[in-house]
Amino acid sequence: MRDLLESKLARFEQLERDLIDPVVLSDSSRLSATAREHGSLARLAGRYRGFKQLTVQIAETRELLGGDDEEMRELAEAELVGLINDREAAWDELLTMTLGGEDANRARCIMEIRAGTGGDEAALFARDLYEMYKRHFETKRWKLELIDASPTELGGFKEISLGVEGDGAFRELQYESGGHRVQRVPKTETQGRIHTSAATVAVMAEPEDVEVVLEPDDYRIDKFNASGPGGQHVNKTESAIRLTHYETGIVVQCQDEKSQHKNLTKALRVLKSRVYDYFQQIELQKRADHRRGLVGSGDRSMRIRTYNFPENRLTDHRIGLTLYKLDQIIAGDLQPVTDALIDHDRQSVRDAMGGLD
Repeated sequence: MRDLLESKLARFEQLERDLIDPVVLSDSSRLSATAREHGSLARLAGRYRGFKQLTVQIAETRELLGGDDEEMRELAEAELVGLINDREAAWDELLTMTLGGEDANRARCIMEIRAGTGGDEAALFARDLYEMYKRHFETKRWKLELIDASPTELGGFKEISLGVEGDGAFRELQYESGGHRVQRVPKTETQGRIHTSAATVAVMAEPEDVEVVLEPDDYRIDKFNASGPGGQHVNKTESAIRLTHYETGIVVQCQDEKSQHKNLTKALRVLKSRVYDYFQQIELQKRADHRRGLVGSGDRSMRIRTYNFPENRLTDHRIGLTLYKLDQIIAGDLQPVTDALIDHDRQSVRDAMGGLD
C-alpha cells in the first residue's frame, strides 16, 4: 500500500515537471495525455501529501511530550489527539481511493455485458442490467458512451459494450465484474414458473495511449457488413470492424456506427482495454494468495450476485449481503450495494495491514 502510494506520488511529481518542460509543451498530443494523467492522479497525490505531513506533525508533537516545559507538554497532548484522528481519517480515505490497485483512480473504463445461459431471457436480463447501470450512471453524473451492441429481436442484448467516464468510475464499477444470475417468471411463461438465467459483466480500466501501444502489425483488421437483430443486414457497406490481436488472440468487433473509421476508433479503444486487462489479470493471478479475501479481486468466473424478482431480493454472494429492495436497485439505486462492497474491501485491507505505527 505504502509502496503504491509512493510510486503514485513520484509519478505525479514527474508529471508536474513534465507540464513545464518545453519539449512536452511543444507536443500537443503528449501535453494532452500528460495533463489528463496529471489530473487523474491529483486528488490521490494531494491526499497522500497531506497524510505524510500529518505523520511528520505527529512525530514532532510526540517529541514535545518529552520536553521540560509542562505547558508545552499539555498543549502537545491536546494537539496529538486531533492529529492522530485526522491521520486515521486520511488513511481511511486513501484506502478507499486505492481499492483496485494501480487502476483505482482511473476515471475511464470499459464495461461489457453479455447474455449467458438462458436464451432470450438471458438477453433480456442483460438489457435490464444495462438499464440499471445507465440510470446509476445518470445519478452519479458519469458520462456513458455506447461503443457496440448486439440486440435481439425481443429487445434484449446478446452483448453490449459501454464506455464510462467519471470520478471514481473504475474504483466502484470493478465490483460488478463476474456472473450475475436472475430468478424470475419470464413474460413468455404461461404457467408462472420461475426461470433462472445469467449474464456476465466485465469492467476494464481504460489505459492511456502511452500505456498500451498497438502497432498495425499487432492485429488483423476484418471489415464486414453491419447487421441488426436476428442477423438481418442493415448496412450494405462494409462499415463494421473486427480486430484480432495476434499475441493474445483477443477479438473485438464494432458495428454500432455507420462510419467505418468511427467503428475502427471505438474497436481500438476496446482492444487496448482488453489487452491491458489481459496482462493485468495475469498479475492479479500471481498475487491471488494475497488478495483471496478481497471482493474486488477481479475474478471474472465467479457468480457474484443473484437477482430474485419474486422475493424482491438481491444477494451479493461475496460478502453475504442480502437486500429486499431489488425493485429500487434495478431502477438504478446501486449505491448501497457498492458502498457495502467497498466497506468490506477496505476493512479487509486494514485488517491485513495492521496499525499505522
